[in-house]
Amino acid sequence: MQIRTFTIPMLGGEALIEEMNVFLRSKKVIQVKEHLINHPEEGVHWCFCVRYVDSVEVAERTQGTRVDYQKLLEPAVFQRFSILRNIRREVADKEAVKPFVVFTDAELAELAKMEVLTPENMLKIKGIGEKKLERYGQFFVQGPV
Repeated sequence: MQIRTFTIPMLGGEALIEEMNVFLRSKKVIQVKEHLINHPEEGVHWCFCVRYVDSVEVAERTQGTRVDYQKLLEPAVFQRFSILRNIRREVADKEAVKPFVVFTDAELAELAKMEVLTPENMLKIKGIGEKKLERYGQFFVQGPV
């Protein structure tokens, strides 16, 4: 998750408002907090703190484009991808979360390209960090749940 802030003057901030709106439309926004600041020397401003996720997959999903991994991946890699997708579905059901919370399709595709799944290898994939690895990694390293 990333954070970006915007400070927009109460009067004359139309261009900054448009800049913020373009940004918001291009990201998966998690949360927006706003505060009205009245500074004696600088005047009244709105301050926005935006928490968002920045990923290619989010952009593809919002444009309605789906990735056909069967066409993208070699047959053996796609077979591993399918197995990983089934494991992800089982883990998501067990944890009561959406499957993409466990791993995205893009992350699964990168995992499928690896001959051997180890915690060290999994951390090399963009989007998989220590917390995600700690929470879900063992299901994929150990095999089906």
